[in-house]
Amino acid sequence: MYSKNLIDIEAMTTAQIDKLVKKAKKIMQSPADYRHACDGKILATLFYEPSTRTQMSFQTAMLKLGGRTIGFDNPMNSSVAKGENLKDTVSVISGYADIIAMRHPVEGTAMAASLYSDIPVINCGDGGHLHPTQTLTDIVTLSCEKGRLDNLKIGVCGDLLNGRTVHSLIKALVKYENNSFTLISTPELGVPLYIIDILEKHNCKYTISHSLADAVKDLDMLYMTRIQRERFKSEEDYLSQKDVFVLDKEKLANARDDMIILHPLPRVNEITVDIDDDPRAMYFKQAQYGMFGRMALILLLLQDEDFVLKVRDREICEHRCKNPKCVTQTEEYLPNYSYEKLGMHMCDYCDKRID
Repeated sequence: MYSKNLIDIEAMTTAQIDKLVKKAKKIMQSPADYRHACDGKILATLFYEPSTRTQMSFQTAMLKLGGRTIGFDNPMNSSVAKGENLKDTVSVISGYADIIAMRHPVEGTAMAASLYSDIPVINCGDGGHLHPTQTLTDIVTLSCEKGRLDNLKIGVCGDLLNGRTVHSLIKALVKYENNSFTLISTPELGVPLYIIDILEKHNCKYTISHSLADAVKDLDMLYMTRIQRERFKSEEDYLSQKDVFVLDKEKLANARDDMIILHPLPRVNEITVDIDDDPRAMYFKQAQYGMFGRMALILLLLQDEDFVLKVRDREICEHRCKNPKCVTQTEEYLPNYSYEKLGMHMCDYCDKRID
């Protein structure tokens, strides 16, 4: 089964990722050729959670392609404030627009939305779960700045437990040969077990480190992330983690001259401001690359009939997902979709095990 929805970067093949990167580079080289590529098309941005870069990047991407945008950036300004469920919102909006870009604080919401949409749905972040379009931004940046997507030594640092950008990035880069990862975090904020399973499934080398100064020494790319305050149960838990990893000039002195530093932004205090002028700092340029990547994605989803994404086999499970962060906990009408992995039933929305 195939669809036009980008919910999880794992659904994209390397050939599709490469096709998108190639398209993004063509747009960069000759943007005037694409000024009317989406004339008459409408993008709906449904942002239930704060965003600067992702939302504006999508809006700008559509405008530069000649299309228009509608949507909201605060659910309290929509019928959600009146109690409207996700199904009804998406069913209505899919009759107004040609494509939806959606962010939501609850895990699995984009997948749930795709069940009721007649137009492509793009996941722009669902809680601490996934963020595939940020990964496309990262991959376009890597391809342009390093010239390859394979044979890379990649360090990811920060909140690896809740960092949806990290989860999606690892899912994409394990597809390419001879990439290795250094996972830099506190023990409490290490990557979820399902990400470890993905690394091991692809026979991808990885090491776990609790020292940024040591880990940075032999990397092609360092991917810094913020400690995600909004994902913690208490302020006390957040404060115990927030200043553990800070990239400063002293630590950066240990890194190679050709290493690049990426960050999905927003930055809080995990990269000191004096690093911004270092030629290895790519995070502001990375945001610009992201706009071109999203332009390419919009074009491929709307205009390329062959650009379809595989949907994993799913079935109805007898039991309901018990993950309190899963969309099934709030949208009670959703079917109990699951998929099988190593003999276990996994929630098709949030990728957590169903007991």
